[in-house]
Amino acid sequence: MGAIIQGRYPALWPETVRGLMIHSAEWTPEMLAEFPEANQRRDRLRCYGWGVPQLERAIWSAENAVTLIFEGYLQPYDKIEKTDKNGRKVSKVGTRDMHVHKLPWPVDVLRQCSAETVRMRVTLSYFIEPSPGRVGWTRRHRYQSHGLRFDVKRPTESVDDFRGRLSREAQEEQLADTQEEAAPPAPEGEGQPWALGHKLRARGSIHSDWWQGSASELASCGFIGIFPVTGWWRERAHLGRWDRQARYSLIVSLETSRTDIDLYTAIAAQVGIATQIGA
Repeated sequence: MGAIIQGRYPALWPETVRGLMIHSAEWTPEMLAEFPEANQRRDRLRCYGWGVPQLERAIWSAENAVTLIFEGYLQPYDKIEKTDKNGRKVSKVGTRDMHVHKLPWPVDVLRQCSAETVRMRVTLSYFIEPSPGRVGWTRRHRYQSHGLRFDVKRPTESVDDFRGRLSREAQEEQLADTQEEAAPPAPEGEGQPWALGHKLRARGSIHSDWWQGSASELASCGFIGIFPVTGWWRERAHLGRWDRQARYSLIVSLETSRTDIDLYTAIAAQVGIATQIGA
């Protein structure tokens, strides 16, 4: 499947090919029946991954189901110089870049069908540089070079509030990473609009989750943030990797069950591509 995707779109990064396979996957009715409860999402994910990938969904858009891809670079960390109380300059490695992407959502179309149910799926794919000899059974930053996460602006948030929340989430996850040996497991995927939830989708180096709600709610979102969390590039600064850039692929799809709602044409007009399905 990866070879077919790469052959169809030869310019895509490997991060994107991998991401499209995960992004296209769905749990079958049998998989859902084996783990039917909300608190069994973790078991379902560990047993079946994200489900069965579907080639047609991976390589084609439709009028009512559109996939957007962004490939970019982010420098997770940088050295920060400060002056201590004795007037001496000290330096440490801290987080640096955070990206906020504005989505070309067809706001007018979504508001015209405000009561309709729509689904947004987001997949963030990147590769890490593993740290030899550090299997990472206890603290994740001992193994992964860097970690990235995504989040979406809430309907009632301003863009500035969203940026502030991303900064807080990055700080909280870094703190939790240093304390996770003693931290009790938290319930995952409950009490929020995402299928998996922040904690469950944060595992590994590919993160995929989907949100389902009304078109009017989605019209008020429109921004996705990508931010770094702790890795050994930061924690082991003496190895000289702290100033490296990290590639990532962000895949976002929007779909509705109504075939008479044309999302593709409105999005294509905003991003300036030919209005041909599958372009």
